[in-house]
Amino acid sequence: MKILVCVSKTPETTAKISFSADNTAFNTAGVQYIMNPYDEWYALVRGLELKEQAGGTVTIINVGPAGNDQTIRKGLAIGADNAVRVNAEPKSALYVAKQIAAHAQAENYDVVFFGKETIDYNGSEIGSMVAELLGLPFISFATKLDMDGNTATVERDIEGGTEVAQVDTPFALSCAKGMAEQRIPNMRGIMMAKRKPLTVVDPVEAADLAVTVGFEMPPAKSEVKMIDPENMDELVRLLHEEAKIL
Repeated sequence: MKILVCVSKTPETTAKISFSADNTAFNTAGVQYIMNPYDEWYALVRGLELKEQAGGTVTIINVGPAGNDQTIRKGLAIGADNAVRVNAEPKSALYVAKQIAAHAQAENYDVVFFGKETIDYNGSEIGSMVAELLGLPFISFATKLDMDGNTATVERDIEGGTEVAQVDTPFALSCAKGMAEQRIPNMRGIMMAKRKPLTVVDPVEAADLAVTVGFEMPPAKSEVKMIDPENMDELVRLLHEEAKIL
């Protein structure tokens, strides 16, 4: 089985977020970066599990500058066979999707995995875009995947229950919590990652049809008001007039 896993570099979950250039750019000063957890813990690990069960290869792909190589190498240390980095600065979801689709179309993968979203933008856009560009069936927010030959049985959570779908390869799928368990790269994997191929390719021509023009921080939280437990009338008034939940 030939598997492609799409990975992103995101700020570490405790990073302090701020913006620069008149709120048009993310301020990267002092920010530590990690591989997007949904890509790493669920998409990549499930891809590796499928390879271990049925054989094949796992390739990871990232669209970004040379500074992303360290993040990509972590995926190789966890167990991916090889990696591709499209040498471009991503500006829009569609631009990234077109870069991934161009590579995937040339290589004819059986399964294309995504994390359900990135933890910085939470857009959940790229997976469906890539599937559309490739003409592949797409299942989002999958929590379980079992393969029987070329047929996959996929579960995803829906309101009030679980949906079960079947799809034949090739297909694209985004992974949510439950798909797999996180793997920590060991020393052998880290050393082997240095020798695994990381191929850098030029981007294909693609227009950014929708781009971010600005960012805005949410308003600061108001101070907590403490109410005497004997003063229920005041509590009810505040809930009604200020909180507006009564």
